[in-house]
Amino acid sequence: MELSIRVENLTKRFNGFTALDSISFSVDKGEVFGFLGPNGAGKTTTVRILTGMIEPSSGYAEVNGLPVDRNVENLHEIIGLLTESSGFYESLSAIRNLEYFAGFYFGIDVSKQIEKHLQLVRLWERRKDKVRTLSKGMKQRLAIARALLHEPQVVFLDEPTAGLDPESAQDVRQMIKNLKDEGRTVFLCTHNLSEAESLCDHIGVIKTQLVALDTPVKLQEKAFKREVLVEMDSVNPVIVENLQKLCFVKSIRQDGNNLVMQLDDIEKNRPLLVKNIVESGGMIQNVFEEKHSLEEVYLSLMRREDDS
Repeated sequence: MELSIRVENLTKRFNGFTALDSISFSVDKGEVFGFLGPNGAGKTTTVRILTGMIEPSSGYAEVNGLPVDRNVENLHEIIGLLTESSGFYESLSAIRNLEYFAGFYFGIDVSKQIEKHLQLVRLWERRKDKVRTLSKGMKQRLAIARALLHEPQVVFLDEPTAGLDPESAQDVRQMIKNLKDEGRTVFLCTHNLSEAESLCDHIGVIKTQLVALDTPVKLQEKAFKREVLVEMDSVNPVIVENLQKLCFVKSIRQDGNNLVMQLDDIEKNRPLLVKNIVESGGMIQNVFEEKHSLEEVYLSLMRREDDS
C-alpha cells in the first residue's frame, strides 16, 4: 500500500517542554486516519508540523514523499487544512473570501473551483452573503470548501464538527466519506469518538507519546478480552460445571441469569457452547459477543497511561 504520511521519531519541544515525544506512524493513501487524545496531548502540534507550519525539534516526517520541513510551498500545493479557527474576513462575502484564498494557489481555474466547491457544501445560493451573516455550521462548510479549492491529495481536519448542530455535523461527516471515496487521504483530529469509530480506517491515540495505533476493531480487542454473553432463563450449577469441563472455555463467570465466557475461538466454539448448554438443560434467550465502544477503549487506554 502506498503511503501518504510517514512519521519517524517526531519530537517537538517548546522552551524545555516536550509537546511530542518521539512518535512514529504511517498513513496509507486514501484512508481516513483518526488522531485522538486529550487536550494538550500533541494533536495540534503534530498537525502543525505535518502541514509545514512549524519545524520539529527532531525526527522526520513526509507527506506524499515531501519532507514537511523543506519546500513548504510545494507541500501546501498538495494538502488542505481545516483548523478550529476559520480565519475568514467577516465583512467580505463568502465568494470574495474564497477568491482571496484561491489567489495563493497557482494553475487553478478560480471561478470554476469556487462554484464547484460552494455547490458541494451547499452554499452557492449564499455566495454573496457576508460571512458574518452565516451560521457556525455554514462557516464550517465554507472552511471545508476553502480547504478543497486546489483539489488537495491530503486533507487535515482539526475538530471539523466541534460545536455544530447535528444536521451540520452530519453534512461534514458525509463530506469526509466523499473525500475518502475520491481516493484522498484524510487526517482527522477529533474528540468525537463515535465519529472516529464510524469514519476511520486506523486510529492513533496520543498523549505526548503514541499510546496505541490500529484499526478500531483491533484496538477494541487489545483493550478488552473478547467475551461471549449468554442470556438465559436461569442458570443451574450443572450448566456451569459442564461448561468448565470444555477445553475451549478459558474463563466463565455468572452475572444473574447471564453467563460471560472467554473462548479459544469464538466463531468456531460458539455452536459447541450452545449445544452443551442445551444438553445440560439450559434455556437460552440470546448469545452474542460483547462489544465495547471506541469511547470505552479510549478511556481504558488513558487509564492505563495514567497508571504507568
